[in-house]
Amino acid sequence: MTQTLEPRIIESLHAEAMCLADEVRDTFDMSGRMDAVSESEDLARIALSCEALRATTRMMHVIAWLLNQKAYLNGELSAFQLRRHGRLPREKAAADEEQLALLPRHIRDLVERTRNLHDRIARIDEGWTTLRDDHNPAPEPRHGALGLQQRLGRAIRNI
Repeated sequence: MTQTLEPRIIESLHAEAMCLADEVRDTFDMSGRMDAVSESEDLARIALSCEALRATTRMMHVIAWLLNQKAYLNGELSAFQLRRHGRLPREKAAADEEQLALLPRHIRDLVERTRNLHDRIARIDEGWTTLRDDHNPAPEPRHGALGLQQRLGRAIRNI
């Protein structure tokens, strides 16, 4: 049985992501007026800036992934194009828990919700990519460096 990623799942996740992205934008737009939350206001402001950047980047990656999935499901992207450009980027830098502790509870909760959504999408991406790739193999170049790399990779896996 072939499994697919249902359009209604993508639509639901897209709506959730857009609401969360709005909340991230609203929260961090107001962040310049944050009261001191620790003895060192500078450290709290640095922590806030770092988490604002991480949360915003996380949400933009999730939304881009969802838009690519929608385009694929609508026939606007091929499986090859989606495989090439539609992967969810993995998180590059984890939050510093000491810095995060300097932030107000509602901001820490918001950051956690963006992490959770990103993690959910990452699990879906991993499973969906495997299914999609198994059913829609990429065209293989016969010549050149990429073709040689692919042939070597297959040969090594078969050892």
